[in-house]
Amino acid sequence: MNTPTWAQLTNLAVAVLFILSLKALSSPKSARLGTLIGAVGALIATVLLFFTGIELDNLIIIVVMIVIGSAIGLVSARRVKMTQMPQLVALFNGVGGGAAGLVAVVEFLHADGSGSFLFWLFTVVTVIIGSVAFSGSIVTYLKLQEIMTTRPVVIPAGKWVTMLVAAGTVGVAVWAIATPEFWLILLLLALSLAFGVLFVLPVGGADVPIVISLLNACTGLAVAASGYVLNNVLLLIAGTLVGASGTVLTSMMAKAMGRPLTATLFGAFSGTTAGGTTEITDRPVRSGSPSDIAIMLGYAGKVILVPGYGLAVAQAQSTLRELADLLAARGIDVDYAIHPVAGRMPGHMNVLLAEASVPYEQLKEMDEINPEFSSTDVVLVVGANDVVNPAARTDKSAPIYGMPILDVDTAGQVVFLKRSMRPGFAGIENELLFDPKTTMLFGDAKESLTKVVSSLKAL
Repeated sequence: MNTPTWAQLTNLAVAVLFILSLKALSSPKSARLGTLIGAVGALIATVLLFFTGIELDNLIIIVVMIVIGSAIGLVSARRVKMTQMPQLVALFNGVGGGAAGLVAVVEFLHADGSGSFLFWLFTVVTVIIGSVAFSGSIVTYLKLQEIMTTRPVVIPAGKWVTMLVAAGTVGVAVWAIATPEFWLILLLLALSLAFGVLFVLPVGGADVPIVISLLNACTGLAVAASGYVLNNVLLLIAGTLVGASGTVLTSMMAKAMGRPLTATLFGAFSGTTAGGTTEITDRPVRSGSPSDIAIMLGYAGKVILVPGYGLAVAQAQSTLRELADLLAARGIDVDYAIHPVAGRMPGHMNVLLAEASVPYEQLKEMDEINPEFSSTDVVLVVGANDVVNPAARTDKSAPIYGMPILDVDTAGQVVFLKRSMRPGFAGIENELLFDPKTTMLFGDAKESLTKVVSSLKAL
């Protein structure tokens, strides 16, 4: 069936909206607008299907499912805590990949062996990539939610089992293209789901955000392939955009972590992945009271604030901004140091601080802020660990070795706000905590910052 001219022009307009959305999402200042533009484009694309003359079976069921899915998405997005946003992204990404895979299975069944070579090829590719994205995303969710261990999980002979499953997947895929039979596509679905799990299990906690980005790219490719299967141009465009942007983001994140992507994905088999098994020792540290910290900050000339995931968990971003405002009012130079992978996903920390109305100009990325640490009087680290751990530079046996970090250890004084001496997501100790120039302030980040603010006001 030929698509009406007006529908083709609408498709073109929606494609432009998707491109503009991605462009706006590249900056925190315009990210909210980019999200709205993308949502409007998706809404138009969905509604358009009902008015292009396409014969839709089970129309009532389709509409009901759209309403139910929209309600679930709306409620989930509104209720989720900002600290759990990466988990939600992982789940939504997995659902997208799973949906593409299931659509391909259904189309395979409806074709009844009468499709062209390219149809079978793209159907099989969609099943594989969509299933891997689904099962892999579920594992990343479990790791981020700490339902399962964040350390690398390597099953006995895991390397060979993974290679065997991968080879089996490719073999069944070729067989399904050559001899399109439904039982083969079901076997391919099962093998692909298993490979997705085996693919992500060996990844350590600190590298999970990179895998989320990679799986997001996979979902995009699955959607693009399903666009060919369904003869839908918008799916091709949207999927390609997601796949390309996800690939670029994955490359950037791997670079920020200072390791090639292969080390992130397969490092557990050679002992080089983030998420080590260093034994935690019981050593003394120097701790201080909120009034001690307030005095250190109040009489400093320059202070750098380093927010981490612990800040997000405690929802202390507004209190941190209040502290920064008080210090600035005393004539103290204050900046925020943002590591590329601070939090649990790219931009996570920027969004948290934007919620607290922290001026974007005060947020300095790692390359910009690192030269300033050596001339800084006090660095206040709130809930961060791995991104300031000197082991990344000095300890070749450390799982985070080679990862670029914030040069906090070169500052005059360092203050750590932590609940306990528990290590970061990578599971290793931070030697900076035991440095003589480091002072610990134990407790909930929000409560500790509130006490520091009160003490600072009393100076």
